[in-house]
Amino acid sequence: MDIRQITQTYFVAPQVDPADMADIAAAGIKTVICNRPDAEVPPAFQADAVEVAARAAGLEFHRLPLTHQTMTPDNVARQMALATENDGPVLAYCASGTRSTIVWCLSQAGHMTADDILKTARDGGYDLGALRPTLDAIAAHKRD
Repeated sequence: MDIRQITQTYFVAPQVDPADMADIAAAGIKTVICNRPDAEVPPAFQADAVEVAARAAGLEFHRLPLTHQTMTPDNVARQMALATENDGPVLAYCASGTRSTIVWCLSQAGHMTADDILKTARDGGYDLGALRPTLDAIAAHKRD
């Protein structure tokens, strides 16, 4: 299990195993968000299996499968609503943790500087410097 901290309450991870849910709960996580489409994984790691294990461990569980095509402003807002409308820390996972970090970065554009967003991601283990033009464009759009 490779849980990486992005903020005080937002953590990301590569694909989680249903068997990890008790340890995830013991680490203080309260909610798990699946950002990985089921088509990417075998049945034992699909959202249904992870959800059953998460709920058995006392965790909230939400599905928001993300791909390049579905990383829309609405889904970015939905992810952040799921991440902030819960009691306690959230763990979002995908294949490597990158998509779950990108969606956080996109949500922060216009609220934090691009430098601060990218530093936060880098401190969590994700070098997303190529995202800078997108972050700048979102921030400029929010100012208009």
